[in-house]
Amino acid sequence: MARKFKTPDYESTLNQTITIGEALPPNHLARFVVEIIAQLDLSSIYEQFAPVGGAAYAPEILLGLLFYGYATGIFSSRKIEQGTYESIPFRYIASDLHPDHDTIANFRKTFLPEIQELFVQILLLAEAAGVLQMGNISVDGSKVHADASKSKAVSYKRLVELEAKLRQEVAELFTLGEQADQGEMQLPDGLVVQDEIALREERLAGLAKAKAVLEARAQERYEAEQAEYEAKIREREEKSRKTGRKPRGPKPKPPEPGPQDKDQYNFTDPDSRIMKNSTNDGFDQHYNVQVGVEHESFLVIANGLSNHPNDKQEAEPTLDAIDPRLGKPKAAAMDNGYFSIANITACEQRSIEPFIATGKEAHYLDLETLLTEPPEEPDAEASPKIKMNYKLRTEAGQAIYRLRKCTVEPVIGIIKEILGFRQFSLRGLLAAEGEWCLVCLAFNIKRLHTLFQAQGLW
Repeated sequence: MARKFKTPDYESTLNQTITIGEALPPNHLARFVVEIIAQLDLSSIYEQFAPVGGAAYAPEILLGLLFYGYATGIFSSRKIEQGTYESIPFRYIASDLHPDHDTIANFRKTFLPEIQELFVQILLLAEAAGVLQMGNISVDGSKVHADASKSKAVSYKRLVELEAKLRQEVAELFTLGEQADQGEMQLPDGLVVQDEIALREERLAGLAKAKAVLEARAQERYEAEQAEYEAKIREREEKSRKTGRKPRGPKPKPPEPGPQDKDQYNFTDPDSRIMKNSTNDGFDQHYNVQVGVEHESFLVIANGLSNHPNDKQEAEPTLDAIDPRLGKPKAAAMDNGYFSIANITACEQRSIEPFIATGKEAHYLDLETLLTEPPEEPDAEASPKIKMNYKLRTEAGQAIYRLRKCTVEPVIGIIKEILGFRQFSLRGLLAAEGEWCLVCLAFNIKRLHTLFQAQGLW
C-alpha cells in the first residue's frame, strides 16, 4: 500500500484569514514590550515635537520597534521597516502602520539622550515589581566594532609624511603659478593652480586636525602611564623597605611622552580607536563598552562607553552611571584590568566595597594552592595591593568575586553572541554611547520578560 502524504494547498493558505491575536501568544515578548512602554513617562520626548505639521508617528510605536528589534537581534532600520510588513510581532507593535527606515533611524539618533532616562525608568519598574533589589554588582567591559574601516585610518608617522609631501606640493604649485604668470612656461590643459592649491590646503587642514587629536590622545596616555609607573615604583620601594632586600625583577621603565608612529586616526569615525580584538590577535576599529550587572537579577544597572583601549579608567564612570534612585550597591567585583589604587579609592569614596583582582586569574587552582593556608591578615601599613589580595582570598571575597564569571560575563556574551550585537550603526562617541545604552535597555526588557513570567507577574 502506498504511503499517504499531507500535501500543501498554497492557494487556500494565501486566502486564509487569521488575526494577529491568534498568531501572537499572550506571553509573547512583543506584547510585553508594548505593555512596558505604556508604563513609561514619555513626556520629554513628546515635548520635542513641534505643535504644527503633519501627523507624526507616536513615540510609543517607534520606541517599541527599536526595543523589540534590538532585543531580538535586528538593529538595521531598513530591516525593522521590512518587519512591519512581514513580521507579525513588528506589525503588532507598529499597529499595522509602516514607518520608513529614515523615520526610524532619525528617531533613534534624535532621542538617544532620552533613552538613557527610559533605561532608568525600566529599572525602577523592575524595582517596584520586586525583581530588582540593589545588592552586589560586577563590572566588565568588551570591545565592539565601530562603524569604521581600518582602510580609512592613517598612522601618525604617515600623517607627518603626508603633511610634508603636501606642503612641498603647495610650494611647487605656487612656483608654477608664478612662472605661468610671467610667461616662462605653459601649464598643461585642465590644470588650475589655485584649485590644486585649495585642494591640498583642505587636506592639510584635515591632517592638522587628525594630528592634534593624536597628540592629545598621546598626552592622555602618557599621564595615565606615568601615574601607573609611579605607583609601581612606590610599591617596589615599600617592598624593599619591609624586606630589607633589593626588589627582584627589572625596574619599570618610565613612559615616553608624545605620539607613537603606529598611533592611528580614522577619518570615517574619528572617535573610534584601534584596539586589540578580544577573539583573536588582530586589531580593529573599536569602542570599549562597559556594563555593571546586579548579581541576583542579572539586570544591567549601569552602562558606559569610551575609546580607551583598556579598562583602567572605566570603573569610576561606570559606577557613576548608576542612578541614585536605584540605590547604591554594597560591593563591586572587577577583573585585574581594573586594578589600580585610584579605582579602589573611587569605590571606597562611594561606600562600595571593592573586590578587584590583582593579577590574572587561573582557570583552575592546582593542588598546592588548594592546600595552602590562607594568608594572614596584613597590617594597616600594607599596600592596597596586598590588602586586596588578602581580601580576595577570604571566604566572603571568593564568594563575591566568583559571581563575576556567572553574571556580567554571560550578559556580555548574550549581547554579542545571542543578540548578535557586534558593530555599532552610529558614528561618534556620543552616538555610540547612546546606542550602547539602547542595547542594554533592550537586554533588560528581554531579561524582565523572563523574570516576570517566572514569578507570575505577567
